[in-house]
Amino acid sequence: MANDQQGLLYLFELPQEDIQAPRGGGPVLFKLENEEAPPSVATRVGVSPSVSMPVPVRDDVALQDLGTATSIHKGSAFSFFLASQRKAAKDLCDFFMMTSGAEDLMQVAARVHGKVNETLFVYAISFVILRKKELRSVRLPTMVEVFPSRFVPQEALAKAQMQINRMDPNQTEPVIIEHGLEFSGTHLKPEHRLSYWREDYGINVHHWHWHLIYRPGIGFDRDRKGELFYYMHQQVIARYDIERLCLGLPRVEKLDNCRIPIKDGYFPKLTISNSGRQWGSRQDNTLPKDLRRRELGEFVDITDMDIWRSRLLDAILQGFMIDCNGDKVPLRDDVTSGKRGIEILSEALEADAELSVNFPYYGDLHNRGHDILAFSHDPDNAHKEEMGVVGDLATSLRDPVFFLLHKLVDDLFQEYKVTQPPYTEAELFLPGVRIERAGVVRGNEANVLLTGWNTREFEASRGIDFNGKPVILRLTHLDPKPFEYHMQIYNDLREPKEVTVRIFLAPKFNGQEEEMGFMEQRILWSEMDKFTVNLKPGKNHVVRSSKESSITNLEELTFKDLENSVPGNTSEQVAFNFCGCGWPQHMLLPRGRPEGMALQLFFMLTDYAQDKVSNPGGVRRCANGVSFCGMQDAKYPDARPMGFPFDRSPAPLLQGLPVNTTADYARLGNAFIHDITIRFLGEKLN
Repeated sequence: MANDQQGLLYLFELPQEDIQAPRGGGPVLFKLENEEAPPSVATRVGVSPSVSMPVPVRDDVALQDLGTATSIHKGSAFSFFLASQRKAAKDLCDFFMMTSGAEDLMQVAARVHGKVNETLFVYAISFVILRKKELRSVRLPTMVEVFPSRFVPQEALAKAQMQINRMDPNQTEPVIIEHGLEFSGTHLKPEHRLSYWREDYGINVHHWHWHLIYRPGIGFDRDRKGELFYYMHQQVIARYDIERLCLGLPRVEKLDNCRIPIKDGYFPKLTISNSGRQWGSRQDNTLPKDLRRRELGEFVDITDMDIWRSRLLDAILQGFMIDCNGDKVPLRDDVTSGKRGIEILSEALEADAELSVNFPYYGDLHNRGHDILAFSHDPDNAHKEEMGVVGDLATSLRDPVFFLLHKLVDDLFQEYKVTQPPYTEAELFLPGVRIERAGVVRGNEANVLLTGWNTREFEASRGIDFNGKPVILRLTHLDPKPFEYHMQIYNDLREPKEVTVRIFLAPKFNGQEEEMGFMEQRILWSEMDKFTVNLKPGKNHVVRSSKESSITNLEELTFKDLENSVPGNTSEQVAFNFCGCGWPQHMLLPRGRPEGMALQLFFMLTDYAQDKVSNPGGVRRCANGVSFCGMQDAKYPDARPMGFPFDRSPAPLLQGLPVNTTADYARLGNAFIHDITIRFLGEKLN
């Protein structure tokens, strides 16, 4: 075996096929000792593979050792929101975690492959690679190539297969599958106008990757995991609302009542795990019902959802939760030690049964909400339908109902946030530094940003066997023209000053084209970047590229990227998988409008001496996504509450004057607000 990366990479390829099928375009073979390849596979195996992966007999790999991992049928959907399937995932992850090193994991996983659900297998392997320190140099291939059928309709994949069946067997040119711009529906339904955003491959891969890192019930507590659950999803809702305003649609409303029909249906047109089995579809005006899926061992009452929500609201308004011993657990964010209230609330709301202060009492509102909605079309298995896409981490954002549910979840978090005392002027102000000017520059034009369409190619034939022929997915997606932030900052002190630069973006006007007040705009502020700068005394000109954003992941790595990468264990490789969990760079900006849409940038400087966090063993650097995904084996690198300064209501007065709009914060020298325009070109960018 050439290296750890190569040995584990091909476990992700062709998840539906026998492990002894040719991989890597043909020359890579797993050879299982004492096991013959099936006839359909054996006929395609070359006589002299250039890369052989020998897998000896393993006495420590038996079905009974896998616990409940074998309970999920192959070819069926796997949902981490279902309690029974979370248990199956934990059993398989725990089994893989007992391995030592890449070679051992490769051998054990190759023996397990084909004995468990394909999605579960990929999930568990991914989790273990992220978790085990000795595998930090191994990178994960993009889910778009592992499971193409989750990103492209079955009709397009079937057409490619038919084209291959008719083509000359000696042809080597790849078949191209184009996808976009219509996506899953026409514009006859208003919600379909947002399909390009909800069905974007990068957004859905980000959601899968985030929950891979911060899954509930993992057996250990990552730093500020609960607060990250709140903040990452709050930012997704904010960006979704901005996108809706770009298209003249109203902001999303919360799923306030599960006893009335869901207005908008969803027909994904996708298949599960490349198996050909369809995801469930939901008709318009579907009425959610109690979940009674006996074959899954899953039973959830809508009444329980109402009770859990009521108990969480009571806790928020009373300022404390009740633990399993009946003791009060205060909910407040201005703590100097221990967990913030937002963390405690989030652990009970998501919910993580191992971390919740009282799981039996506060329940499982978020996960069970996904379950009820995912099976709303067939809650009792009367029609033997699979769950809908909202039940899967890699597809759930495609369905508009995801945002209704998470608006409900975020509404509870916001109920809590407004109970917290507003930031004082002392907490907001940084004396000695001031922003004189700030804005954005694209090429030679200032304060006008452009978006349009672009394409990205992936190898569908890495996830689906098209008779051994290459098939390329060409996916259309939104994309911004790169730009830079420019800031002119004065340091009036006599010595250098290290500061944190915080940049946010929000629409200036609401759906009625009225300028928004502070509270209306507060939860629309989308974090764009956060970084540190050492200011010399006097004038400083700070320039920051949009491609350096602290929230984004620059690019999904393909199988070919990883095959061509140089083996090693550099710090960049060690950090990659964790930091690969970022918001897609191509979705950094909202779409805007053809005529231009008015938005505002908010810049704020804070004292890095107060922001920095002590990390034993030194600071781990992370290139991408730190704001949404934290840092690997380290504390979250910002001591302030996530979303500061917009996570709380404003103080009534600032410098003796009322605070009515965000612009009033710019009275402080360390803050600055600036109007910009985003224009959507409606064409492919060069």
